[in-house]
Amino acid sequence: MPNTPERARRVRVRVQREGPLLIEGPVEVVDESGRVSVSDRFLVAVCTCRRSRMYPWCDTSHRRRTKRCGEDPA
Repeated sequence: MPNTPERARRVRVRVQREGPLLIEGPVEVVDESGRVSVSDRFLVAVCTCRRSRMYPWCDTSHRRRTKRCGEDPA
């Protein structure tokens, strides 16, 4: 992407333990295959667990995760 004045603004990304990345939008997400997903929302949740049916957008599928043996129930 070109470095235009619109592109030069700072973007806030919030990292959550066992959750999605929360990014102040609008955003463009490019996945590893080069596919571009665009959202004009003021805040988007980007999936980091890859369980989402709407990947790259989070659909809270990470909440249904089962604990593995030996993990602390948090």
